[in-house]
Amino acid sequence: MCSSAKRMAECSGDRRQATVKIKVLIADDNSFIREGMKIILTTFAEFEVVGTVADGAEAIAFCQKNEVDIALLDVRMPNMNGVETARILTEQTTVKPMILTTFDDDEFILEAVKAGARGYLLKNNEPERIRDALKSVHNNHHVLQDVVLDKIKLNLATGRPEAQTPSSASANPTAEPSSPAPLGSKIDRSLFTERELDVMEHIAQGLSNKEIAKKLFISEGTVANYITAILNKTGLEHRTQIAIYYLTGEARMADK
Repeated sequence: MCSSAKRMAECSGDRRQATVKIKVLIADDNSFIREGMKIILTTFAEFEVVGTVADGAEAIAFCQKNEVDIALLDVRMPNMNGVETARILTEQTTVKPMILTTFDDDEFILEAVKAGARGYLLKNNEPERIRDALKSVHNNHHVLQDVVLDKIKLNLATGRPEAQTPSSASANPTAEPSSPAPLGSKIDRSLFTERELDVMEHIAQGLSNKEIAKKLFISEGTVANYITAILNKTGLEHRTQIAIYYLTGEARMADK
């Protein structure tokens, strides 16, 4: 009970704070998806859909003029795709971009993570899964669905080079692609030795322990020891998370 005017004001303030909603922008060129997602999110008390737009350029313009917590982005959109949109939002705003897309867009996964996307989720998820993912992203976690992590693991295991995807193209198709940030530029490099940083960089490039050992002129056992040290320092669990951490600078992830 609020026994005084001061306490009543405090309680009132607590109630107002409790009703603050996560402001979400939906960007998808498919109007059916946009409106369907809007209906889904508005059924949850945690969210307020502040707008819907049809492409990345519109998403950026909206976020620059309005208060948005999370931009829920389709990866394939006209004028500007979701990856480039995520990159610009990360660089120019405080909005947290999250990719919601179809399974056949998996070639964009690493590019999206590098661009600053806080989550990468498939459209065929249950509404409750999408709700939980948005809440995790709002709380500064990365959300990578299991099937998405499996794709990253496959890329790392095979050492497949990053594809030159349309994600480097801006709204102007003739413009020069933007230069990506150097690998490892977002992490606190002071936490690691130079050799540990070398190992992390090679993991992020998709090299196996054997390949890293050959590159650095050390034994595979030594590489494994460095990986163990890195995991201990970051609190991560496996090499895939090391790669994502090196690319994004984020050690906290909700990947289940």
